[in-house]
Amino acid sequence: MSRSRQPPLVTGISPKEGAAWTKVTIRGENLGTGSTDLIGLSICGHNCLLTAEWMSASKIVCRVGPAKDDKGEIIVTTKSGGLGTSTVSFKLIRPERIGILDQSAVWVDEMNYYDMRTDRNKGISPLSLRPSNPLGIEIDKGKFPPKDLELTFPGMSGDFTSENFSATWYLIENHAGSSFEHLKFAAGNLKKQATKKNEGSLAYVKGGLSTFFEAQDALAAIHQKLESDGTERVEGSMTQRLENILNRASETADTLFQEVLGRKDKADSTRNALNVLQRFKFLFNLPLNIERNIQKGDYDVVINDYEKAKSLFGTTEVPVFKKVYAEVEMGIAALRTLLLEKLLQTPSTLHDQKRYIRYLSDLHAPGDPAWQCIYAQHKWILQLMQNCKDEFISGQRDGVGASGLEGDTRPSALSRLSHTASLKRGGSLRTPRPSTWGFETPQQVQFVEKLSDVVIGQLPNFWKLWISYVNGSLFSETGEKSGQVEKSKKNARQRQNDFKKMIEEMTNRLVKLIRGALLPTTLPKGELNMYGGWENKTELSGTWLTQIIHTVRGCHDALSALEIPNDLLQVIQDLLLDLRVHCLMVTLLHTTEDVKRLAEKEDWVVDNEGITSLPAQFEQCMVQMLQSLKEPLEIKPGEINVLQLDQVQDQAAELSVGIMKVFINCLEHLSTKSDGEMETSLNMSVDLSSPDRFSGVQETFSPTSEQRLLIILSNCQYLERHTFLNLADHFEKHGLTGTEKITRVSVDAVRELDRKLFDAYIERRADPIAGSLEPGIYAGYFDWRDCQTPTGVRNYLKEALVNIIAVHAEVFTVSKDLVPRILSRIVESVADEMCRLMQCVSSFSKNGALQARLELCALRDAIAAYLNAESNASFKLALEGLPQLHSGADKKLLEELLNKFKSSMQLQLTCFQPSCVQPIKR
Repeated sequence: MSRSRQPPLVTGISPKEGAAWTKVTIRGENLGTGSTDLIGLSICGHNCLLTAEWMSASKIVCRVGPAKDDKGEIIVTTKSGGLGTSTVSFKLIRPERIGILDQSAVWVDEMNYYDMRTDRNKGISPLSLRPSNPLGIEIDKGKFPPKDLELTFPGMSGDFTSENFSATWYLIENHAGSSFEHLKFAAGNLKKQATKKNEGSLAYVKGGLSTFFEAQDALAAIHQKLESDGTERVEGSMTQRLENILNRASETADTLFQEVLGRKDKADSTRNALNVLQRFKFLFNLPLNIERNIQKGDYDVVINDYEKAKSLFGTTEVPVFKKVYAEVEMGIAALRTLLLEKLLQTPSTLHDQKRYIRYLSDLHAPGDPAWQCIYAQHKWILQLMQNCKDEFISGQRDGVGASGLEGDTRPSALSRLSHTASLKRGGSLRTPRPSTWGFETPQQVQFVEKLSDVVIGQLPNFWKLWISYVNGSLFSETGEKSGQVEKSKKNARQRQNDFKKMIEEMTNRLVKLIRGALLPTTLPKGELNMYGGWENKTELSGTWLTQIIHTVRGCHDALSALEIPNDLLQVIQDLLLDLRVHCLMVTLLHTTEDVKRLAEKEDWVVDNEGITSLPAQFEQCMVQMLQSLKEPLEIKPGEINVLQLDQVQDQAAELSVGIMKVFINCLEHLSTKSDGEMETSLNMSVDLSSPDRFSGVQETFSPTSEQRLLIILSNCQYLERHTFLNLADHFEKHGLTGTEKITRVSVDAVRELDRKLFDAYIERRADPIAGSLEPGIYAGYFDWRDCQTPTGVRNYLKEALVNIIAVHAEVFTVSKDLVPRILSRIVESVADEMCRLMQCVSSFSKNGALQARLELCALRDAIAAYLNAESNASFKLALEGLPQLHSGADKKLLEELLNKFKSSMQLQLTCFQPSCVQPIKR
């Protein structure tokens, strides 16, 4: 016989072991082209062809027979491929003999039971009672939608077991792609199956034909004999004699076997009772099993057993079954109570909550356990939040925040403001800190962080529990079949408003607790008792408030990530707005206090520009303030710009102006310090640019009141020209509004201080010089009307010039930029006084006029670099009031005396000439 295909190869069998008559599935390659091509199948040496059902070229289903070998190969033989091979084996399990009282775990498949004794001569496999492929060819499913087939064949069906079976429907659905040759082959298979079925029935009749004829002959003889005796009951007739014989035989049998039959009946009763116990041992053992499994926590096993018992005995009328089932129900009721208690226990994980809800749903617990759990969790979270506040208020956290009760708790490092915490579910919003941080952090800050951790740790699970409740994912497949899912969704729709109120209550509680700790004035008086109680705690600085804003923002972001509606989180946004505004105002107020303390840091060390470190310290303080406000003023998604609020703009601008004025007042206070106050202040050290820098010796320098005025004047000029402009740029860079107003008011204030200090210095330096002129002029009873020929400039004028030179040196030492302004004003005072004195003279002699002109010209020429319009006018008016010089000798004498004066005081007057000499830095 020639082969057209490869030999069959068995590569798998499932299951791989079992008892006789176990249904197995054989898989492999080249297992035949159809049921007719399969001519042999043996497992462990036993022929299993009779029970084989060919499914496809790679799959055969059959039952294992009672083979002799315990383990063997699976051999398939086909017409097209011949004798096959196997790469796997099957292990046959020998069943042990079971006694009458032994338990058995054998499951009888009643639907597909096969009895070799009765079905031996049948030509059709038992599996063919419900054949999955009656045509015996490969199934090729078409792509026709079932709806289209139903419309095409109304009232018909493609199921061949249906009364309305349609062959056309079946072929379109299962063999749309089969060729005509395959369909012809399938028709032949149908004819062979019909022939085998008819031949099997006929063979059964032929096998018992002789017995049938014998029985028919015996019945005919009895009928003939009875007819010969007649139909009536006559004494001595055959019928009567036969009846008597049968009665006696029955009585004798009863007498002989009565005791045996009695024992047999008793044994049958006992056997029947044992059979009942054995058959229904599941029910009788169930109450004890339920109790044991509950103790072990195997709730799934209990639920499965209960469902099975309920389906079998839930509606039974047998008294003993009803009694046992009642005990089962009592155990299940106790389990429901236990599971509900565990469900409502706090704290518990989301996994446990879902598990207990599913158990209660499968046990058909009354009420709505899922909603009860949601309600209990809601109350527990509220209590946790309240307990967190009470814990801090009552001081139960020993040693925490202790330093917050005294001193300034503001951290010096601004770098922690840049910290961004992870917002993962259940994560903490707290900033990484050193080990000593807990003793530095104020209690309000710790409270807000602890409260945020509570909310972020519990609210996400609470929200997810609700989502699972809404979409019905809390229930098992049993709950879905019993309608629990639809019932849950319906209840969720009805309770949406109730859950919304729960979320609102929790967010409101969070916000009110934080307001009570930080913004108690924003709470109604009736709620202060519940949410307040922080009166004795430390007032927080802007830096700590920034940390709190960071924490609250993280809490809001974590809740937003759960897709909680924004309207439920709006109260947190409102809290953030108030906190940001409060942080802005507190930062400005604390900066005001910091600026006040800057006066204590003045060391009076001036640089080459004539300013001290105070303006730079002030600018640095303001810049640090603006940097600390960067995070509070930052606009996160959903937030508004606090600086766009009119009231906030006005308050911020007013406080900023106040800071500027406070610093200006500090400068004024420094300028008016007494010498005694100066002695207690820090001594000024020599700068590196000092001529003594190489000696390394520090000088003790305490500025005089006039020097302080000059230094403050120099600082005022620097503030107006640089500092205020720089701060305006910083204000605009950080988004603060009202910069023009702040700058304008600050400049006006510093100019007013500058004017006051300038006038004070001029008064101190100019008045003594101008006041010394008149006594000097008339020293020695000098008389303009009677004086000798001039020989030079008198000493009073030289003394006045030396005093002016001393002022120049004093000013130049601090700031050369102040020299022209101050010297011009002093010269103006001196010129005005000289003019007044000359105008007061009633008459001049010739020598007196020459002496007066000499001194006026000498003074004017010496300080020519600092003359202004007023000074020139004064000198001009004074000279015009003197008699004119007419003789050439007088003019020559005047010129000689002027040159002599300039020559003699050339060194002293050099300071009045333009120079590149830089001021000495102290």
